[in-house]
Amino acid sequence: MFTTLNISKSDDYNLSIADSQRLFELTHRSVKVSIIIVLGVMITLGNIAVLLVITSSVAGWSRSSRYFLLSLTAADSAFGLLVMPLNLWVSLLKDYSEGPDALCHVVAFCNATVYSTCMYTLASISLERYIAVFYPLQYSSLLTRRNTLLLIALAWCVPPCLLSPIPFPGAIIEVHFSTASLVCNLSYSTNVGYSLSMTCLIFFPCSIIMTYANLRVWRAAKRQRLKLRKYCGARRRRHDVASRVLVPVMAAYYTCWTPCMAALIYNALSGSSVPEWIEFVVVWLPTSNGFLNCIFYFWINRSFRRKFHLILQRLALALCPKLAKTLGLCTTSRTQIVSGILHNNNSVHERSSSVSSTCTLLSLT
Repeated sequence: MFTTLNISKSDDYNLSIADSQRLFELTHRSVKVSIIIVLGVMITLGNIAVLLVITSSVAGWSRSSRYFLLSLTAADSAFGLLVMPLNLWVSLLKDYSEGPDALCHVVAFCNATVYSTCMYTLASISLERYIAVFYPLQYSSLLTRRNTLLLIALAWCVPPCLLSPIPFPGAIIEVHFSTASLVCNLSYSTNVGYSLSMTCLIFFPCSIIMTYANLRVWRAAKRQRLKLRKYCGARRRRHDVASRVLVPVMAAYYTCWTPCMAALIYNALSGSSVPEWIEFVVVWLPTSNGFLNCIFYFWINRSFRRKFHLILQRLALALCPKLAKTLGLCTTSRTQIVSGILHNNNSVHERSSSVSSTCTLLSLT
């Protein structure tokens, strides 16, 4: 009888531990899902605002510039509209106790493609900025409409080609669903060579191009700023465009992407995964770059903010004139609106640089 009682107590104790563990896992899962949803909403809303502006002309942004920035906005929007919904759907509706299936392979392919396209697009923008600053007279001939669209096509078509083995179950690539990061990932322990080769073909080339191009532009801007300080005095010290744009862009890029790549290499070489929350953070951290790009590439720019305010005024007046008058959104003088329209349609800027902040780097003199 005592043995029976001991067994029943032991079973109850084990059940309570299992229930507590289950509740703990559900709590962590809910927190992770909430973080992903909030991040996805921020990325989507930020890039919708960007699309409203760059689909029209903005002062200082050439046609090629808008093409590259539209490509970046599309790649960033894919984080919130494709990557996050797919992985949340898989994590909430599928049971992966028996292993991966064809759906997980497709989701992993979409994840890797969007991540890679975003890196290639950032590298293309850095290259375009480099040409605009150091070869302004050859800018129109080097970055013609055809060449610009070709670079954008390469940024979107090369990643699917490199990652083509992933969506096919039973191929050389193994995919599993990670309960730690809620993402369909490659099994890095069994795909060491492929994982490392993709890192060498995608992350490192893009990082080298971005670092070299932005560093050269920053040094050129610094030399110009020193000359202005020498000949114009302290009045020109406020024109520190490079530190205000290029430094945050590169800092955000390496902060968001380096931990993910480091964890990928560690998993591939060691065959073991990092702790649960570290894996969640490093896997989803690159998606936050899709929101930070909206700030560093767009909202810092004065011309962008002016155009966005003008668009908001027009939308408010068109949708709800009475509310717009009540909130004072239509108090802008006619002279300001006309000057803003003329400034945005100025064709002189069509042959300069990618972003108006970059355009001013070598034109301050």
